[in-house]
Amino acid sequence: MAAVEVADLVKRYPKARTNAVDGLSFTVAEGEVFGLLGPNGAGKTTTVGVLTTRVVPTSGTARVAGLDVRAEPVTVCAKLAVVPQRQNLDRSLGVRDNLTFHAAYHGVGRAERNRRADALLERMGLSDKAKAIADDLSGGQAQRVMIARALMHRPEVLFLDEPSTGLDPQARLFVHDQIRALRDEGITVVLTTHDMDEAHKLSDRVGVVDHGRLLALDTPDALVRSLPGGATVELVAVPGPDGTDELIAALGDLDGVARAEDRATGPATAPDAPVTVRLAVTCDPATLLAPAVEAAAKHGATVRDVSLGEATLEDVFIELTGRDLR
Repeated sequence: MAAVEVADLVKRYPKARTNAVDGLSFTVAEGEVFGLLGPNGAGKTTTVGVLTTRVVPTSGTARVAGLDVRAEPVTVCAKLAVVPQRQNLDRSLGVRDNLTFHAAYHGVGRAERNRRADALLERMGLSDKAKAIADDLSGGQAQRVMIARALMHRPEVLFLDEPSTGLDPQARLFVHDQIRALRDEGITVVLTTHDMDEAHKLSDRVGVVDHGRLLALDTPDALVRSLPGGATVELVAVPGPDGTDELIAALGDLDGVARAEDRATGPATAPDAPVTVRLAVTCDPATLLAPAVEAAAKHGATVRDVSLGEATLEDVFIELTGRDLR
């Protein structure tokens, strides 16, 4: 039995011109870490909303732990847990009380919920914070408390929304280790994140959605291998009088280059500021070093640095969803 099943799911909000989710179908296996990726407005939040019973679908079916989320929402909620991106701990309760109150809500007996709270606080490295309130916690500590709270009723499926946003490197590594440990314990994890490196490291499979539709579904490595051009050449150069667009076009026309793109992520800078052009190549990238530098020089550009690399899940994401801001 799949832990999560979505079949022909459609959600259209009142007065909307298009569907937020438009015929989406996928399954998540028991004990799998599944990454659900997509740009802002792609339909991820609505899909998770349906699966966690907060959003009523227009049509299609969604099941969690074999249960229809629309027909059996109360039973479904007992089978799942959600760790949101934003901290939502009860500020009137201490850390330990946040855990035990959650367990009591789910019908866990007093002795058992106390035992679970102590065990989870120790597991999360928070035993010394048992009486602290939410306002006294760091971002990483609060995230660990929310994960501990979510586990108090022993869910079968855990939904994590941007689990490491704003965390320092140590807290981020700890959270990642916990996600892997949960998978090893047989808990299914559905992860939504904009961090492509995080998704690649943690997910057994990833699904990329946009405009409410599934664009790709496979293991991270398989998706990267599917790109036309698995190796990369990056040039940092000051464009000449022809400008950045002409430079990119010239580099993209070189033999062995599948695509060329400006790696800028922010607003336009001064005309003489260096730009980073990334080439996805289908040949040995080392053989393109001299031709790329020569092509740049012909257009009056001054090359400051050249580096070789490999394609990433971010490249897959951009290839599928485009570079336009949402």
